[in-house]
Amino acid sequence: MLAFLTRSLAQRLLLLVIISILAHSVVHLAPGEPSQVDPSNPRMKPEDIARIRAAFHLDKPLHLQYVYWMRDLFTGELKSFKDSQPVLPKIWRRFLNSLPLFLCATLIVWSLSFPTGIQAALRRGSIFDRSTTFLAYALISIPGFFLSYLVILWIVDTFNVPVIGMRTFGMESAETSYRWMDRVWHLVTPSLMSAIGGIAVLSRYVRSQMLEVIGHDYVRTARAKGVVEDQVIYSHALRNALLPFITMFGLMLPGFIGGSVIFEQIFAWPGLGRLGYEAILARDFPVILTLNFIAAVLTLAGTLLSDILYSAADPRIRL
Repeated sequence: MLAFLTRSLAQRLLLLVIISILAHSVVHLAPGEPSQVDPSNPRMKPEDIARIRAAFHLDKPLHLQYVYWMRDLFTGELKSFKDSQPVLPKIWRRFLNSLPLFLCATLIVWSLSFPTGIQAALRRGSIFDRSTTFLAYALISIPGFFLSYLVILWIVDTFNVPVIGMRTFGMESAETSYRWMDRVWHLVTPSLMSAIGGIAVLSRYVRSQMLEVIGHDYVRTARAKGVVEDQVIYSHALRNALLPFITMFGLMLPGFIGGSVIFEQIFAWPGLGRLGYEAILARDFPVILTLNFIAAVLTLAGTLLSDILYSAADPRIRL
């Protein structure tokens, strides 16, 4: 196991370097300049543009820009083009904002998808199975941003409460309990909207995997031996149906950045996804590249976690 982890880490470190080089090249080869050094800006003089380009190493060759970026990233001296603020503290603040949204949405998806999918498989052809299938396909077909706008209008018109942002303006002086209730209310709505698509897709996967597994011989043998039905379903069938979902669980980590862009923008949630969107509009190379680097780290870490969970769930893989 130790040799496997060492080999996997070495491979992923090499892959991370290759990804960072490709991402850096693609971002800098895109046409256009950052807004801070845009020659078409009438307020920028040529000497100001030259000074800014030198300060951010934009006057260097592309390979040297990569070296300076990696050096500044790992020494904590990397600064944003947009406001000259350190990039890592800015990303850390947005990370703390996105974390509760991501955890809440993930909890909703996984806690609702598995019971729904398992029951739909066990009651195949029933009204419950047909209803959940129709609802799942309907939720997959409806764009998330469109449904979010409808929910926002319904909540505001029906309950007359705001759902935009992380908190209600003017609640800073309220009691602690009211402030917490306000934060929870603002958190639940975007979390639920971002989880709806995942519930619809994952529940279909659970249903199909359970239908495939419960028809195997070892499940029929367990039932013939008189094993309790709940133990047959959750100890025998579900465990063997979990392997595809281990891969999905590992790939959830990069969704921490990219999966929240739309909903953070709709609900004005100051998280990582919105930060990346704003950085792209401003062509803020340090922020874009750092977020891309973090997403690559999360992706590789997720695949490594999936490999470890595979060996824990299936003894054949461990051997």
